Amino acid sequence: MPNSNTLVVLDFETTGLSPNNGDRAIEIGAVRIENGKTTDTFQELMYPGMQVDTFIEEYTGITNDMLEEAAPCEEVMNRFADFIGDDNLVAHNASFDKRFLDSEFQIIDRHYSGEFACSLLLARRIFQAAPNHRLGTLVRYANIPTEGEFHRALYDSEMTAKLWLKMLEDISERYNIVDISFELIQKISSTPKKAVQKMLEAWV
Repeated sequence: MPNSNTLVVLDFETTGLSPNNGDRAIEIGAVRIENGKTTDTFQELMYPGMQVDTFIEEYTGITNDMLEEAAPCEEVMNRFADFIGDDNLVAHNASFDKRFLDSEFQIIDRHYSGEFACSLLLARRIFQAAPNHRLGTLVRYANIPTEGEFHRALYDSEMTAKLWLKMLEDISERYNIVDISFELIQKISSTPKKAVQKMLEAWV
């Protein structure tokens, strides 16, 4: 069973909200965590074959001029497939990133064997007192130092990785669980919030 400390934390910036509507990835950022430490990173812009609208340019700081100089999505995603290998995957609001990863991999006929965990779902159960569970709010709530701008893929994945490790630390200290498996994280994430404490207190 893979330890939940050994995985790839990823984040996409995209042309819109859904690949079902023809939206594509424009940036991928990722951090590999092994035994609680960052051991590698991946970041590339990619050209989606279309112009992005003004809102996306302003939201991400990624301009059409920047994208026109980038490699096509297919090239970048092939490199990213090689990067993640067989590792398990984490993202904040993972259903969004998983949809784009699945869509981009389908285009290039690549696959991944790791499973996904969602740091947003985990945070809703571990940091229940947080004002909300947006990434920036949780980073402030957990007193994690920040040195960059949100809504760029590598920075968001770095912050998600730090938040992830903070939540593992919290679980370990609060419930005296030394080996936190990926299986346990997935179980926590699917347990109703009111039942999490009892479930973790009984975990052996």
